Amino acid sequence: MEDIHLKASETAAYIKQKIRTIPEIAVVLGSGLGPLVDRMDHTLEICYQEIPNFPVTTVEGHAGKLIIGHLGEKQILAMQGRFHYYEGYDSEQVTFAVRVFKLLGINNLLVTNAAGGINESFKPGDLMLIKDHISFFAPSPLRGRNISEFGVRFPDMSEAYNKSLIEAARKAAERLNIDVQEGIYAFAQGPMFETPAEIRALGFLGADAVGMSTVPEVIVAQHCGMKALGISCITNMAAGVLGQPLNHEEIMVIAKAVEDKFASLVKEIVKDWTLK
Repeated sequence: MEDIHLKASETAAYIKQKIRTIPEIAVVLGSGLGPLVDRMDHTLEICYQEIPNFPVTTVEGHAGKLIIGHLGEKQILAMQGRFHYYEGYDSEQVTFAVRVFKLLGINNLLVTNAAGGINESFKPGDLMLIKDHISFFAPSPLRGRNISEFGVRFPDMSEAYNKSLIEAARKAAERLNIDVQEGIYAFAQGPMFETPAEIRALGFLGADAVGMSTVPEVIVAQHCGMKALGISCITNMAAGVLGQPLNHEEIMVIAKAVEDKFASLVKEIVKDWTLK
């Protein structure tokens, strides 16, 4: 833990050499949601393999590139592919990029993911604004010596997902006539899908959707004093809800089907994003 700040500083310095101005918002793109970058203008691509200290993504649907450019009038840094605990990375590596973004001077984070629906009123293809999360099942990314350069030892998590940004996202969806759900996202370790019993337990705890990412990144963003907004693409109903087996290929198909709706919503949200 003691060299995270040094490593993140080295990585931020490398990225700064590549870009002209500091992006205003960092966007983490989940499985199948990478095509958002096709909506960006004047882009610069940096492959993860080129970036000092950066992990490399190993999951289908994650291109493994930083894309810097404009989405509308806002300058964006898009992470086309993230890192997961189930890939064998520890929580420090999973969240490393968020700390780099903070050291670059980015204070706004939009995280997206593909998720399984637990709430039976949801259906595949829905977009869900994340109001809160449940995370009991993997080590905290803040475990170990606190890095005071980033934040305090015991960060408050009562508003991990910024309420003003959620309201702005709700209004953006209304302007586009896109129906959005709102709910609580549960983080699971993966890579296996959850059992029906686990889904029943998560539903009893209040979860509306479940996935294998996002929460560690948001915890670190909160620790760093960043504003975060989360969006889940409901790509399937979770195990036991419909009584059907799950597979990653079907998830990618649904993500592909909603990419235009997703990209339009994100662009509209970013347009009215309050940066301060």
